[in-house]
Amino acid sequence: MAKKGDWVQVHNIVLTPEERSASLPEDTKKHPLEMWVKGWLQQDAELGDEVEIITRTGRRTSGRLVKEAPYFEHNFGVLVPEVLKIGDMVREITFGGDE
Repeated sequence: MAKKGDWVQVHNIVLTPEERSASLPEDTKKHPLEMWVKGWLQQDAELGDEVEIITRTGRRTSGRLVKEAPYFEHNFGVLVPEVLKIGDMVREITFGGDE
């Protein structure tokens, strides 16, 4: 259970596919326009509850509680060994090696 004042993330559907602009590409307008926002929870709640939050900029918004204590989960993918070799080659060319 998330407590009032916890840092959380909420989710909203801003526009359903039917409400989206007709000028969008077909593959885009088939999907809803979604919004995820992080902020401080304004009441105790369980995941899935509709809640109100206050964002870091002081904006009040509401949505379905989807995460407690959210954090960045992105990365740059798996190691590509060739990129390590390229880095070594660039250092060799730039800073030393046979003349």
